[in-house]
Amino acid sequence: MQNYLSDVWKLSFTHAAGILNVWGGISLILPLLCLFLVDAILGNFMMLVLSSISYSLGIAFIAMSTPPALANSTGMCKEYEPNCIGHTQRVLFYTGMVLVAVGMSGNAISLKPFLAEQNYNMRLRSIKQLPGLIFVVLVALVGAIALPYIKPWSLRFGIPAICTAFATIIFLSGWCWHPYVKEPPNGSPLTNVCRVFVAFSFNIRKPYPLDANHLYRREGDEDQTFKRTRFLRCLEKAAIVMNPEDPERNKWKLCSVSEVEEAKIAVRMVPMWLTFIICGIVSSIGNTYFLEQANNMNRKIGTWNVPLPILLLFFKSAKLFFDFCATKYLSTPNEHAPPKGIAMGMVFSILCCITAARMETRRLNVIRNHDLLDKPDEDIPMRIYWLLFQFFLLAGLDSYFKKSVVKFYEVQAPESMRNYLEYLTNAVNGLGFICSVLSVYVVGKISERGGRPNWFQFTLNRSRLDRYYWVLAGLSSVNLLVFILVALCYRYKNRDAQNEVEEDRETSGLSNDIVQSCCSCF
Repeated sequence: MQNYLSDVWKLSFTHAAGILNVWGGISLILPLLCLFLVDAILGNFMMLVLSSISYSLGIAFIAMSTPPALANSTGMCKEYEPNCIGHTQRVLFYTGMVLVAVGMSGNAISLKPFLAEQNYNMRLRSIKQLPGLIFVVLVALVGAIALPYIKPWSLRFGIPAICTAFATIIFLSGWCWHPYVKEPPNGSPLTNVCRVFVAFSFNIRKPYPLDANHLYRREGDEDQTFKRTRFLRCLEKAAIVMNPEDPERNKWKLCSVSEVEEAKIAVRMVPMWLTFIICGIVSSIGNTYFLEQANNMNRKIGTWNVPLPILLLFFKSAKLFFDFCATKYLSTPNEHAPPKGIAMGMVFSILCCITAARMETRRLNVIRNHDLLDKPDEDIPMRIYWLLFQFFLLAGLDSYFKKSVVKFYEVQAPESMRNYLEYLTNAVNGLGFICSVLSVYVVGKISERGGRPNWFQFTLNRSRLDRYYWVLAGLSSVNLLVFILVALCYRYKNRDAQNEVEEDRETSGLSNDIVQSCCSCF
């Protein structure tokens, strides 16, 4: 897509990368909303139906946005030139991108749980029940290999559009022939977190009970792994029982102690989440600037011209290797292993940016030596394999970061919130993708102070992307130090459990004004 926007729309490489990074950020943020809708309203099956339709329509709209598709009806030319792309094509393209993001998010949320529902109920007796889902996997595999060799962009987008529409029809037909198991929504833990803050606002002026045992507990709360903690003790006012005869009459004015503790966990992780934004900024350069660097480099092995998606295939293969390494490292029974794994991922981000900066400097030197600064479409006599190092390190960042975050939530978060915290982390990472657009703008404006040229020119050959990579390396280094500080200050579950009895004894006789003062302390 980066090449399509650069070669056909003739956008600057930063403009094209900005569009894709905003889209990538939205694609990482939307799963959190989709997960909430699945748990609160829709259920996995209905989300899968809607997301499949959305994805199919999105790909179709993108295919229709190419110049030849609607040239006769819009009166535009059929060539792949920017003057052949009118307002209608642009609207279709952006609408299609949004629909694809919605479809990808819904499938990411619902596909795996939906398959688990079928297996759990022993209803998945034949592969014919889910042919559409398997067909989607085959389409992706064949498309990754064959599509790069198809030159017309209308076919590159049109073939996947036809295949996804066909797969969606087959999947929906399975609904009629072999009724799928559809589990009803069970409610969202995110709603419970909101309820805690609403109930706290209602009870903020209420006196705190002298005995903590008077706080509201539902049956089974004593068996919860996560007990009362000192952090944000003021939120426990949400558990003050105002109507002992009917405590659950208004759920938005009363929460249980366990629900309050879940809200505390979410709030306690906010400082750690903020350090993930820089990781998102670094991750965003893989599908944009890295591919733009490789676009005109020497990609030949003998007579075979290696397609650009091979770099992404190498990236995926490297991720499998690092996934294995990260899983083995995180299997050790150590509560500090996940934070160390996240820190290791941040180290990979630093090394990735440094390596990318060095490789871009080398590429620019080759361009100057061969007088190619003003010839952006000319091939550069530099092997594409020099970029494999930065893709390899970027894979290390993604693998160690994501695996460690998941393991961290397995240990530190209640089971009901693990999925939400994981997708909330992805949403923060997606915010980093969007912030990468802002970072390019800010760095560009700072670089042109004093009458100096902006680091980001219209073409990559005239830009100084290497200096931007050095800036990212510096930001990643500072971010690593901040994360280490946050991780050292974070109160881990096991540490809280050891002090549980002592805390209850200390707080059971506290007066109301002393407890209120704890509200301002973390």
